[in-house]
Amino acid sequence: MASIIELDRLSKHYSSSIVAVDNVTFAVEDGEFVTLLGPSGCGKSTLLRMIGGFEDPTDGAIWLAGKNVTWDPPHRRDVNMVFQDYALFPHMTVGENIGYGLKLKKLNRTEIGTSVQGALSLVGLEDKIDQHPYQLSGGQRQRIALARAIVRRPKVLLLDEPLSALDAKLRGQMQLELKHLHEKVGISFIMVTHDQTEALVMSDRVVVMDSGRVAQEGSPNLLYDNPNSPYVANFIGTTNFLDAQIARVDGDRTRISVAGVEIEAVGETHRRAGDAITVGFRPEKVRILKDGETGDNEIPGEIAEVVYYGLGLRLSVAVQGGGRVYVDSLLPDRLADSQVPPVGHPVRMALSSGNIFLFDEGVA
Repeated sequence: MASIIELDRLSKHYSSSIVAVDNVTFAVEDGEFVTLLGPSGCGKSTLLRMIGGFEDPTDGAIWLAGKNVTWDPPHRRDVNMVFQDYALFPHMTVGENIGYGLKLKKLNRTEIGTSVQGALSLVGLEDKIDQHPYQLSGGQRQRIALARAIVRRPKVLLLDEPLSALDAKLRGQMQLELKHLHEKVGISFIMVTHDQTEALVMSDRVVVMDSGRVAQEGSPNLLYDNPNSPYVANFIGTTNFLDAQIARVDGDRTRISVAGVEIEAVGETHRRAGDAITVGFRPEKVRILKDGETGDNEIPGEIAEVVYYGLGLRLSVAVQGGGRVYVDSLLPDRLADSQVPPVGHPVRMALSSGNIFLFDEGVA
C-alpha cells in the first residue's frame, strides 16, 4: 500500500533549549488510522500541527501523496483538522457549518446540499441540519465537526484530542463510532491522544512519543505484547517492574534471580550472566496459586492490598526486596471459587516465561 504522508527527519525547535519535535521519520499509508500517543509535552500535537501546516518545521520535510508540502499553508494541503473544541460557528446552522468550506470553494448550491446531506448521513445526524450547535449534545457537536472535516473528502483527516471534551461513557461510545466512520470513508486518519484506550481501540498503528522522539511504533498488539522499553510498557497498559539479575543464559532461555527466587524468560537477549536488569510483566498475566497447586516461575509474596473495581480484583503483593506485584483477576475467575486472600496472607504467584519483559537496569 502506498504512503499518503511521509515525514522525513522532521524537527521543531522553539529555542536552543526547547525542542518540541526531534528528528521524526515515519510514514502513514493510504487509508490507515494512525495515533500519536504520549503524555503532555511529548511533541505529538506539534507534530500534528506541522502536518496540517499550522506550524513550520525547523528542519525536515513533509510529503503528501508524493508532493513536498513542507512550506505550503493549510489551505493548500489536501488535509483537514478536527480541533479539541470542535470550532463550530455558533451563529450558523449545522448545514451551514458543514457546507462552509464547500461554499468557499465556489461549489453551487445543489452540489453543496448533496455533499452536506451525504456527510450528515455518514455521522447519522440528517435530522439536525437546521439546528444550531448550542442545541446539540457534546457527542452530536463532535459528529458535526467530523462531518464538516470529511465533507471535502481530504486525503488525510487530522484529529487533535477529538474526544477530550466528552464524559467517560460518551467517550467510549464515540471511540467505536469514530473507528466505524474511518472504515466508511476510507481515508487516512492521524489522531493525537494521551489516552491509551483510545489508541488501542481505534488505531491500525500507534506511534508512542517521548520528549519529541518516536519511542516505538507498531500495531496495538505489538506495543502491548512486545514493548521495547519500560516507558512504552508503562504507557501502554499497566506493568509490574522488579529489579533483577541475570543468573545464566542458555540459547533463547534466560534464568533470572528476582524477589529471592529464580525464574525463566524466553526470547533472545544480548545480556550475560551477572548483568543487573529490570524485569516487567503485566498484572493480568500473573496467577495466584491455590494450596497444593504448582505453576511456572513461582514467586512468593504477601498480600498488601486488595482493591475491588467492578469487573474484578487488583491484588497488591509485597515480594522480597521491597517490590510490589499487582495481580489482576476478573470475576468470576480463578479467585471466585475460593476466599479472596486477606491482607497479610502469604501467596504464591505463577508467571509464564513467555510473558516476561527484560529491560536494562534502572530504566523503569
